[in-house]
Amino acid sequence: MSGIFNDVMGKLSDLAGSTGLSQQVHSYLSQLLTPTAISSLMAQADQAGLGDKVRSWIGDGHNLPISTDELRSLLSNQQVQAMVDKTGLPAATILPVLAHLLPEAVNTQTPTGEAPKTA
Repeated sequence: MSGIFNDVMGKLSDLAGSTGLSQQVHSYLSQLLTPTAISSLMAQADQAGLGDKVRSWIGDGHNLPISTDELRSLLSNQQVQAMVDKTGLPAATILPVLAHLLPEAVNTQTPTGEAPKTA
């Protein structure tokens, strides 16, 4: 089953790359993932029961995956709408790509393996 999932995610990533969606999401994430935003994401994750997943993205170990449904429970309606407004794409298109890219994006923004300090 995981082989099929990986194949589908690979095809989704290829499609996202060829349509520019991946670049749009990466651009949005680089703006989004400030130290304050990562701290807020951690708080939201704790409230949604997904704190261990988000902390795995910050830590030095393996990044636990997040499903589209889990991501939807993590983000507020306003956050999802902001992504829709920014990209011009429907949430059903953005969220699967975001679920695939977000763990690595957070990991990249936390190179020391610790949550960033907010000023």
